Amino acid sequence: MLIKSHKAAYAAFGKAHHELGGSSRDHYRASREEERALLAICAHPAVREGDRLAKARYLLEIEARGELDLAEQLQALLRSTIWKG
Repeated sequence: MLIKSHKAAYAAFGKAHHELGGSSRDHYRASREEERALLAICAHPAVREGDRLAKARYLLEIEARGELDLAEQLQALLRSTIWKG
């Protein structure tokens, strides 16, 4: 569900970025939504193997595009691996 949410936010950001006449406010808002959605994926403590694989594969795709580069994303990703049992 988080991956679908990020894909939608990423598409909206791309649309806002490429639309002629789109305001900078629309672009900024879409950018922030996309960052929040990606941060939610990073922070998600995937417990089941399938969830871990989906999270890892998706984040590797994002990183390959050079878009997994904020310190807060890395911190959230690392915190998501800490056992809280």
